[in-house]
Amino acid sequence: MLSPLYILLLLGDESGSCRIFDPAKSYAVISASSTYDEAQHWLLEDEYEPIEGRLSASEL
Repeated sequence: MLSPLYILLLLGDESGSCRIFDPAKSYAVISASSTYDEAQHWLLEDEYEPIEGRLSASEL
Protein backbone atom coordinates (compact mmCIF):
# COMPACT_ATOMS: atom_id res chain seq x y z
CA MET A 1 0.00 0.00 0.00
CA LEU A 2 1.25 3.45 -0.88
CA SER A 3 1.88 5.92 1.86
CA PRO A 4 0.48 8.53 1.68
CA LEU A 5 -2.52 7.23 -0.20
CA TYR A 6 -3.03 8.36 -3.79
CA ILE A 7 -6.73 9.11 -4.21
CA LEU A 8 -8.71 9.54 -7.42
CA LEU A 9 -12.29 10.78 -7.67
CA LEU A 10 -14.88 8.86 -9.72
CA LEU A 11 -18.03 10.81 -10.60
CA GLY A 12 -20.99 9.68 -12.66
CA ASP A 13 -23.73 11.70 -14.34
CA GLU A 14 -27.43 11.14 -15.05
CA SER A 15 -26.70 9.37 -18.37
CA GLY A 16 -24.49 6.79 -16.63
CA SER A 17 -21.20 8.17 -17.97
CA CYS A 18 -18.31 8.37 -15.53
CA ARG A 19 -15.15 10.42 -15.29
CA ILE A 20 -12.12 9.87 -13.10
CA PHE A 21 -10.46 13.00 -11.76
CA ASP A 22 -7.01 13.41 -10.21
CA PRO A 23 -7.10 15.89 -7.30
CA ALA A 24 -3.28 16.08 -7.34
CA LYS A 25 -3.42 17.45 -10.92
CA SER A 26 -5.98 20.22 -10.36
CA TYR A 27 -8.81 17.72 -10.80
CA ALA A 28 -7.82 16.95 -14.40
CA VAL A 29 -9.92 14.23 -16.06
CA ILE A 30 -7.62 11.24 -16.45
CA SER A 31 -10.21 8.76 -17.74
CA ALA A 32 -13.75 8.85 -19.12
CA SER A 33 -16.08 5.87 -19.50
CA SER A 34 -19.59 5.35 -20.79
CA THR A 35 -20.51 3.16 -17.78
CA TYR A 36 -19.60 2.77 -14.12
CA ASP A 37 -18.42 -0.79 -14.78
CA GLU A 38 -15.93 0.44 -17.42
CA ALA A 39 -14.60 3.07 -15.02
CA GLN A 40 -14.30 0.53 -12.22
CA HIS A 41 -12.47 -1.88 -14.55
CA TRP A 42 -10.03 0.89 -15.53
CA LEU A 43 -9.26 1.55 -11.87
CA LEU A 44 -8.84 -2.13 -11.02
CA GLU A 45 -6.55 -2.66 -14.05
CA ASP A 46 -4.25 0.01 -12.63
CA GLU A 47 -4.47 -1.69 -9.23
CA TYR A 48 -6.38 1.06 -7.47
CA GLU A 49 -8.53 -0.16 -4.61
CA PRO A 50 -11.94 1.23 -3.66
CA ILE A 51 -12.47 3.10 -0.43
CA GLU A 52 -15.69 2.28 1.39
CA GLY A 53 -18.44 4.86 1.05
CA ARG A 54 -19.87 7.11 -1.59
CA LEU A 55 -20.56 10.80 -1.84
CA SER A 56 -23.21 12.45 -3.89
CA ALA A 57 -22.01 15.44 -5.93
CA SER A 58 -24.70 17.50 -4.18
CA GLU A 59 -22.87 16.84 -0.88
CA LEU A 60 -19.63 18.45 -2.09
